[in-house]
Amino acid sequence: MSEPTPRFMQMFFEVFEMLPRQGPGNLASTAKALALCCDLPPSPSVIDLGCGVGAQTLHLAELTSGTIIAVDSHAPSIERLSTMVAERGLSQRISPVVGDLSNLEQPSSSFDLVWSEGALYNVGIESALRLCHDLSRPGGHVAFTDAVWCKENPPAEVKAIFEDDYPTMGRVSDVLAAIERSGLSLIDHFMLPDEAWWDDFYTPMQHRIEELRGSYADDDEALAILEQLAQEPEMHERYSDYYAYGFFVTRRVPRAYVPVPAEV
Repeated sequence: MSEPTPRFMQMFFEVFEMLPRQGPGNLASTAKALALCCDLPPSPSVIDLGCGVGAQTLHLAELTSGTIIAVDSHAPSIERLSTMVAERGLSQRISPVVGDLSNLEQPSSSFDLVWSEGALYNVGIESALRLCHDLSRPGGHVAFTDAVWCKENPPAEVKAIFEDDYPTMGRVSDVLAAIERSGLSLIDHFMLPDEAWWDDFYTPMQHRIEELRGSYADDDEALAILEQLAQEPEMHERYSDYYAYGFFVTRRVPRAYVPVPAEV
């Protein structure tokens, strides 16, 4: 896999930084997953890993009364989220932080809820789930989304895009096996509905790409990159039955109670 050029990354961020969210998801799916997290304290301590510009972070603030640390490695996304947090008067509850998931400086066993939508693949699902396990308190919850294959033998153009972005992508059974190996216990899982791909992600992406096509009408290199980025929603329209995003809700198994022998 070739490394993206600086110009590609410039255009990529010009598209994605302005979207409501940087991957599939919506408020209804976040609420459904959160409802599966039983026995959360009234004001849970939450960490949102790979938060992007924070669409789901703000949803979690709406759906809970807890405090949230929102972490992303892309500083402009954190700056945008920080602005929204301040505008909405949520600075006492949401703390946006620039951080790297592969080297996260957060204390272990300190969160009631570890959350991540569409970001764990960046460090590999096995390593990411070990990280989530360690961050959560015993009995705490880990909820995340991950892309999965739904059918064998996807068309070459579909396979090529995912091999570039997520070469180790597996099926639901592979994610469930990784969950078990990590020491987490599955509560339930479900697939994101089609509107979770389009309403706040692909439809705004298509509008943004059209806007930038006008801005870069005389720049052939930029137009070629925009055409490349536009292939993703177009591919989803044709081949969405081959892949999906699953929402997986798990729990760190509480420590077993071991009675202390009475002194004789």
